[in-house]
Amino acid sequence: MRTTVGWRADGPATTLRKASLRRRDLRPGDIAVRVDHCGVCHTDLHAVRAPREAGASVVPGHEFTGVVTETGAGVTRFAAGDPVAVGNIVDACGTCAMCRAGQENFCHEFPTLTYGGTDRHDGSATLGAYSREYVVRDRFAYPLPAGLDPAAAAPLLCAGVTVWEPLSALGVGPGTRVAVAGLGGLGHLAVKLAVALGAETTVITRSAGKAGDARRLGAHDVLISSDPDRTAGSRDRFDVVIDTVSAPHDLAPYLRLVAMDGTLSLVGHLGQVTLQAMDLLVGRKKLSSAGSGGRPGTAALLDFCAAHGVTADVEVLPSARVNEALDRLERNDVRYRFVLDLSDLS
Repeated sequence: MRTTVGWRADGPATTLRKASLRRRDLRPGDIAVRVDHCGVCHTDLHAVRAPREAGASVVPGHEFTGVVTETGAGVTRFAAGDPVAVGNIVDACGTCAMCRAGQENFCHEFPTLTYGGTDRHDGSATLGAYSREYVVRDRFAYPLPAGLDPAAAAPLLCAGVTVWEPLSALGVGPGTRVAVAGLGGLGHLAVKLAVALGAETTVITRSAGKAGDARRLGAHDVLISSDPDRTAGSRDRFDVVIDTVSAPHDLAPYLRLVAMDGTLSLVGHLGQVTLQAMDLLVGRKKLSSAGSGGRPGTAALLDFCAAHGVTADVEVLPSARVNEALDRLERNDVRYRFVLDLSDLS
């Protein structure tokens, strides 16, 4: 086993403390990565704040960039010194229909998550990238394209690919009318990506105060959802609505905005939803969802972002301020993604 240092919450604690962590020795298909930047996701917040029994611990972090420091004997894709990116999936069965289709995120045996997962070989719990080193199977690491800022690119591996999946699967491009509901970590990247794909892009928000930010991100229009006249005038307007709202909410107002044969894609709130079938029937509308991405889709996203200069809007903090970042994230006090600089763990 090898050791590193990172940020861990033990037992029922809801704050993280610096701790020594153990990583596995490299298997033939593994690489060791010096973690330089790791995004702070709402999933991390939920993991830290969730009740845990005494003895249970969590090390969050599943969207990170860094540099390869060592490779296993069978690795040919990477060499020491290569910049890489890793997302929230670090292994999958590789044999089910979903894995064969390049959708390891939907693995029938469930993918191995970057933290809080179970290693498929030794049964150990995976520990996340709020740490200075991560050991990962090389197939689930991606070359970080030149020109992408490592800090601003880290959230692409979670928030970015989560919205890229529906945009790509639904064929968004020139001539497509896209609306993005919610302007947070997911929403701001959905706007940037939809615009870069050539779509006519609108932001749906309850707050008129976000109109300037929406346009700065590239949105062509802003629809204030609290204005009944504007929303009524936008009925059946959009081919695709990407719903990034994380709290439970009524889907009917968003379905009314979807054009005939269009799609409302839920990527924010993934809990139980209730709707009237008539809201789908009138206009042959579709309801879909997406989460994370497979290996081909993640690689395509990174290449696209490099070609079009798309990265997240981030606030970078030294990792020693991780608990401050989580507290502020809980208050929604971030525009639009915190990223931890792990160099202070050296």
